[in-house]
Amino acid sequence: MEYKYQTQGDAMMGPQPTQYGSGSQPAVIPPGASQWMVRPAALEGVPPGLEYLTQLDQILIHQQVELFEAFTGIETKNRYAIKNSLGQQCYFAYEESDLCMRLCCGNMRGFQMHIVDNTGKEVIRAYRDFRCCVGCCWCISGETCAFIVPVESPTGVPIGRIIQLCSAWKPKYAIQNERNETILIIQGPCCVWSGPCCPQDVPFEIKTADESQTIGRLARQYAGLAKEWFTDATNFGINFPMNLDVKAKALLLSATFLIDMMFFEKKNNDNN
Repeated sequence: MEYKYQTQGDAMMGPQPTQYGSGSQPAVIPPGASQWMVRPAALEGVPPGLEYLTQLDQILIHQQVELFEAFTGIETKNRYAIKNSLGQQCYFAYEESDLCMRLCCGNMRGFQMHIVDNTGKEVIRAYRDFRCCVGCCWCISGETCAFIVPVESPTGVPIGRIIQLCSAWKPKYAIQNERNETILIIQGPCCVWSGPCCPQDVPFEIKTADESQTIGRLARQYAGLAKEWFTDATNFGINFPMNLDVKAKALLLSATFLIDMMFFEKKNNDNN
């Protein structure tokens, strides 16, 4: 995947995309505003591009508002700016999915999430296959009817996966390493509703594998009345220990997109 930069005088416009594959659409990084986080030096044992995460204990994820979607109600591909606690952008994420899937399957659709650094190089890829048999979080039996999101960094090199778990009432996910060993658990609240009539954050606790200790939090943040009323664009914040393994941080970042898709996207193209 390659990106073209504008001249230095236009640097604030960000990277300008080219086609990244035969028959694929360009990944548009929106103009504006961001201050870039300085890329750290390469580190032994850290996948290329994940060096940013070694310096972070908090990540802010801001979904971009799509005007076409807001005016027409037609679901478009999601795009997210990923920033540190100072508001400096370290990554940009964009969805790759089929139009028919978005129109007909809504938040159940299959997708790939590409996460690129500030040079436009893909550093993380997460993907979810469409599964017509997936039911409610309390109805899932085993992995056959659960959503599973494998994660790669760099592309083609598995670093783990996110698995939707069976749970009586609360959303629950296992974060597994490349050996399919559970290293963390994400557990949500009984009610994940948040919107213009219910202005509140929705917290998901990050726990150790045995669930004996909470080590962080992933929260869907209330975005304000106008944004909540007219769009389904969401903001998230993730907190975790600074010394958490960098691959685990990348998996938690990827889990955010699954949670956003399952609970805060339109269920179909007719309702919010």
